[in-house]
Amino acid sequence: MTDQNTNKINIEAFFKISYGLYVVSSCGNNKINGYISNAVFQVTSEPMQLAVCCNKNNFTAELINESKLLSISILKKETDSKLIGAFGYKSGRDVDKFADVKYMTGTSGVPILLEDTIAWFECKVTKTIDVGTHLLYVAEIIENNLIDSSGEPLTYAYYRDVKKGKAPKNAPTYIDKDRAQTVASSGKKYKCLICGHIYDPAENNEADLASLSDDWACPVCGVNKNNFEPV
Repeated sequence: MTDQNTNKINIEAFFKISYGLYVVSSCGNNKINGYISNAVFQVTSEPMQLAVCCNKNNFTAELINESKLLSISILKKETDSKLIGAFGYKSGRDVDKFADVKYMTGTSGVPILLEDTIAWFECKVTKTIDVGTHLLYVAEIIENNLIDSSGEPLTYAYYRDVKKGKAPKNAPTYIDKDRAQTVASSGKKYKCLICGHIYDPAENNEADLASLSDDWACPVCGVNKNNFEPV
């Protein structure tokens, strides 16, 4: 029965579900951290509550569980790929993600990313639901602000189709097929060891990776070409 159900699943259908891209942040144990999320949505208007999904393995989940606080920053369409790389593909256990970005501390003490942000919400968690690999946090809004009323939010569809981005392994939308799949061509392709992005010379005027300038960076996570390997 399981195999039959699996055969009926079309992976491409999942990519038609609409998502935004956000940075969700928290604090605890005198530390702060944040991660890229595409699972944020409003659940009630009275009281004003949002829901956020976070992988249990994320360092930010540890901080949210301790403090019961989180912030949500809505990223703008033109968000720098290096910011997505830092918050989406690196662990806060190893690096300070807020070291080189603009942010503020909310009234509750939670960090709020302001870099490439068009609006933000500071929230207190009211309920935590275990959904298997992830935790679903329901959070009541403490305070919020609109930074750029004319700014256009970054959607997952734009990130995927235009920026050629991939879902991080801890994202609720991560699918192995999405990360590993390449388009067949006669030329050699290269895979980013950090985020899984595929560089295809056929899509870049036949420019082989070795011929690119030394300051070239992965369009998804911002690492240099030395972090790519042939596939």
